[in-house]
Amino acid sequence: MPDELLIIDTDVLIDYSRGIEKAKSSIIELENDYRLAVSVITQLELMVGCENKQDFRLLKTFLEGFEVIPLNSMISDKAVVLFEQYRLSHGVMIPDMLIASTAIILDVPLISKNRKDFRFIKELKIKNYIR
Repeated sequence: MPDELLIIDTDVLIDYSRGIEKAKSSIIELENDYRLAVSVITQLELMVGCENKQDFRLLKTFLEGFEVIPLNSMISDKAVVLFEQYRLSHGVMIPDMLIASTAIILDVPLISKNRKDFRFIKELKIKNYIR
């Protein structure tokens, strides 16, 4: 099992759930090199899409393949700093700043389809995901 952690953004997992082949093949490839993780924020964002108990069960089973990273005070504090720094200039959203701050505090890369949401955060190690 690989040692290096990689956080996957919500958008990649949404593509995966929609059967987009690039997302599926990317996750399979990444599993060879990284321990895959998601922020609890991603877990919650995915839960919003559940329409019934069966969807919740399927999501729970799916997420067993990932380490779910909880929020802590360091991640929350960093998210507040990022939000204050970038809200007016880049229109950032709370979930994105919590996910970015998780990767920054853990000092691990983040893979996301939406680089525009993160590219201006210099301390964030962002990996490309191209559909």
